[in-house]
Amino acid sequence: MQKRDFLHAGGALAAGALWPFAVMAQSASEAGPASRSTVLAAWHQDASTTSAAGEFVGLFELDWQAAQVRIQSTLAVPTRTHGLLVQPDGGFVAVAVRPGMWIVRCDAKGQAVQWLRMDSEPEGRTLDGHLCASADGQWLYTAETSARSGQGWVSVRDSQTLRKVAQWRTYGVEPHQLLLDATGNLMVANGGILRAEGDKKRDLHLMDSSLVRMDPTTGERLGQWRLKDQRLGIRHMAWSRPVVTPGSSQPTAKPLLGIALQNEHDDVIRRRASPVLAVWDGDTLQTPAQGHDGGGYSGDIVASPDGGFVLSCLRTNTAFQWSPHAPEELTAIAKLQDAGALTNWPLAQHSDGVLLGSARGVARWHPALAPVFLKWPVGLALDNHWALVG
Repeated sequence: MQKRDFLHAGGALAAGALWPFAVMAQSASEAGPASRSTVLAAWHQDASTTSAAGEFVGLFELDWQAAQVRIQSTLAVPTRTHGLLVQPDGGFVAVAVRPGMWIVRCDAKGQAVQWLRMDSEPEGRTLDGHLCASADGQWLYTAETSARSGQGWVSVRDSQTLRKVAQWRTYGVEPHQLLLDATGNLMVANGGILRAEGDKKRDLHLMDSSLVRMDPTTGERLGQWRLKDQRLGIRHMAWSRPVVTPGSSQPTAKPLLGIALQNEHDDVIRRRASPVLAVWDGDTLQTPAQGHDGGGYSGDIVASPDGGFVLSCLRTNTAFQWSPHAPEELTAIAKLQDAGALTNWPLAQHSDGVLLGSARGVARWHPALAPVFLKWPVGLALDNHWALVG
């Protein structure tokens, strides 16, 4: 166990000290809110174990009481997975990492029921690693890039067959994550980086990252926003969950869209000191907080219990919390080697907590509860994103 692996329980220690994972592992048997969680994940298995080596996608059971992680289902995939989507029937869809060539839809047991190869379609596009579903679950929206022009596209696909029924330009290049807003319109994160052969970045001085809001039924652009610093890459997004005051049914504020930024400045010092979070309030796109040792690179983002966000910054092995009540600050809540995948963790008597994936295991965090840490099986390396099932 490395000394740098720590987690902070914001409400648990008045002095603000960090909790060692040794303490968290021992406290797992005392976990009260939920004894087990199931997550959809992608991972690499190395050849040091008796299991087959390669890239996989499937379901993990996180048994907090027994302090164990169990793999429930395993599907071998051709290349690394990036985006994951849980479907209403308990099944899921996985998308290859950019430049991706496949999508797979699986049933609730993790068995493949539908594959799509991009080379079977005439447009000559590759996948950019993410997808989302329409509000009624009938359609899937996939982020894609034209191999010939570099233009970004969103394809509208049948959620069962994966067959394309429509396609819209994204008004930019290198579209990445896609999310719906409250009205069913589509938010698109255009990363803005031109790519050469082998997915190598090129001509970064021409980088044009933007946030686009569009009608997914017509492709109409309803708005487009850019940051002043065009070397700040817009990639991963999450909606906040506004806090509801006890005794009231109305939230205290409208949802915010948080964006995890990845800086592409040539100057290393400037890059490492740059902001890792942008926030869109429906009208403006801003960077409220400075870098705060995020290394200029945030890999994932998820809603935090106070109406803000938690971000993972793997280059500095840190997870941060941002609160709308202190918008200029980022608070370190975890020191985890290769802090990466994030997803929310629902609680019956509290606002949602967060599950944080890292090189050695998963941490469970909520500011009002004692943190818990579980180790991965030997030889397993979690990929960038995951999602809670059920």
